[in-house]
Amino acid sequence: MLRECSTHGYFRDSECPVCGDKGRFLMNDKEVDRMARTLAGVLRHFPDRFNLELDGHGWVDIDDFIQALRRKDPRLRWLRPHHLHALVDTDEKGRYQVMGNLIRATYGHSIDVELNHPSSNVPDKLYYPSSPEECDLLLETGLKPSDRKMVHLSKTWEIALNAGRYRMENPVVLEIDAKEAMEDGVDIQQAAKTVFLAYDIPAKFLRITDKDDVVQEEDAEENEEEDEGDV
Repeated sequence: MLRECSTHGYFRDSECPVCGDKGRFLMNDKEVDRMARTLAGVLRHFPDRFNLELDGHGWVDIDDFIQALRRKDPRLRWLRPHHLHALVDTDEKGRYQVMGNLIRATYGHSIDVELNHPSSNVPDKLYYPSSPEECDLLLETGLKPSDRKMVHLSKTWEIALNAGRYRMENPVVLEIDAKEAMEDGVDIQQAAKTVFLAYDIPAKFLRITDKDDVVQEEDAEENEEEDEGDV
């Protein structure tokens, strides 16, 4: 359920997680799911089905978007800009972005857009799930987009593993040396809280990794920081 607290803003629950106020009703769970699917479809894949045209960076006017949805489905006559703002603000994965009166998907496009996300806070290591069958090939050829326009990378090993489990039973997680890749000129952008994008990742920056490897790396980094602090 999507509601709005007059003090703490939008939330997805029966009451505000901060003050417990029930707030103002905006959408039920079914409507939230339906609108989320519509946002993903229109902003990532088929704006033309709604007679909409995204600009070069994937943006479209919110009012135009709403009018297009109403024309397609008159049952959505209740839809207003604040409903979209609420969906975007409460989306845990950060899949959408609002700027002024414009809205866009931050990643996942199958249509041509030139995303201009920041690349200043990219972690040293990123992760990508692969099937056991394709893993060796990726280690030889590198990562390239398939059904999407950019390669999607995960912030942590666990997130990559879970993402892989949506598509395969036993994913193999590849580690990307993002720091070395960017120093070598590879463009990596942060699209959402845990999602990073690249047009391709050369094979020399990839390796198979497991949870134990990640823990050992984290422990080593912590020890280095402690040693530097003792100097």
